[in-house]
Amino acid sequence: MSLSVIIDYKVGNLHNLKNALDYLKLPVAIVEEPEAVRQADRILFPGVGAFGPAMQHLRDSGMLEVMEEKVQSGTPLLGICVGAQLLLELGQEDGPHQGLGWIAGEVSRFEHQLKIPQIGWNEVEIRKSDLLFQGVRDRSHFYFVHSYHLRPNDPEVVLGETEYGYLFASVVRKDNVWGVQFHPEKSQQAGLQLLQNFCTLT
Repeated sequence: MSLSVIIDYKVGNLHNLKNALDYLKLPVAIVEEPEAVRQADRILFPGVGAFGPAMQHLRDSGMLEVMEEKVQSGTPLLGICVGAQLLLELGQEDGPHQGLGWIAGEVSRFEHQLKIPQIGWNEVEIRKSDLLFQGVRDRSHFYFVHSYHLRPNDPEVVLGETEYGYLFASVVRKDNVWGVQFHPEKSQQAGLQLLQNFCTLT
């Protein structure tokens, strides 16, 4: 059976994600060595905290080059929360900070009067069909914790949107790279289904 790996670059709680995949009986390993990433069939790229320090941790981990190599070769990658934000070109948190640039656009702070960060359950409205959503109902609820959100340049990469003060992109995809702003590992059945789809259908 093919192997999924969770990138450990010292940013975020990786074990909730691994526990979710273990619950689904999907083979997964937490890895912190570039060579282990080279052997992966797909990559899960989580993260919490601020964009700039997360990007620096990624550089310091030695993972940056091998991730670039794997993405260019077509290996599926799923960015989660800050991991999704790093997929874009620029982050504005205490910034600007350069991101991975695999999806054109930037990450900006919410500009409204609602409580920031957004913490809790919110709907994801599916904008484009995708294998990630197989078996996931439109407007399913997922668990969010964030103050900044994705602003991709090309609306074609937006698979799902969420309303919090205004609509923002909560699920994106370009080629073999996906990003979700929410935490699927904390999102009960809908989140488990999404993770299973990524680990079995990509």
